[in-house]
Amino acid sequence: MIALVKFAHIAALVVWSAGLVGLPLVLAKHSREKPQFDYARLRIVTHYAYTRIVTPAAVLAIAFGTALIFLREAFVPWLFVKLMVVGLLVALHAYIGHVTLVLGEEKGEVDTPGPLPLLGAGLFAMLLILMLVLGKPVLGPEFFPVWLLEPQGHPLPVTEVPS
Repeated sequence: MIALVKFAHIAALVVWSAGLVGLPLVLAKHSREKPQFDYARLRIVTHYAYTRIVTPAAVLAIAFGTALIFLREAFVPWLFVKLMVVGLLVALHAYIGHVTLVLGEEKGEVDTPGPLPLLGAGLFAMLLILMLVLGKPVLGPEFFPVWLLEPQGHPLPVTEVPS
């Protein structure tokens, strides 16, 4: 069971990562100077890739990754750092979706972001995730800020367990 979930997680992650690398390159090709037919075709391909391939892969990668956390009971500090970096990938994914939407909806010349910052951010996050997953570093309490490890003047709520 765990092997199957891990395979599905990795497969979806490969598709999502490929999309986060490929979509910035495709977005850089958008130019209103192209003939209308070429621009419209490129716009449709970009929108289709984002909505029908990359986004479902992202959702599946996160869903299967979450399932793995609970199946393996992997509640370790390095995993929480990895989840923060996955949050960066999600933010990058949302920004690429925003740019894709603006290109299709706005009239006139729309400035597309250069592919290098988007590629750099995505590849850096992917490399960091790989290093965390493969290295599984031991992160002690000194790695985390003090405010994260201590209550901030409020006691934890006490709930009575029914007997």
